[in-house]
Amino acid sequence: MSRLLTSIFMIGSIGYVVFRYRYRIINALIGTGWMRRLAVGSIMSFPGVRQKLMSSVFGGPSAR
Repeated sequence: MSRLLTSIFMIGSIGYVVFRYRYRIINALIGTGWMRRLAVGSIMSFPGVRQKLMSSVFGGPSAR
């Protein structure tokens, strides 16, 4: 029982720290070139996101 409570406490503590410093963590990860390239490449692989982004950047028919 003690081990279960310790695990729950540790997961909660890590979750709190990640939530509290989420923007600093994201900026540190995306600050490196290869991680930025990986993140943008994976987001652009979704067809809906890619189409919406390309139409808003390069013009074209408005998607309403």
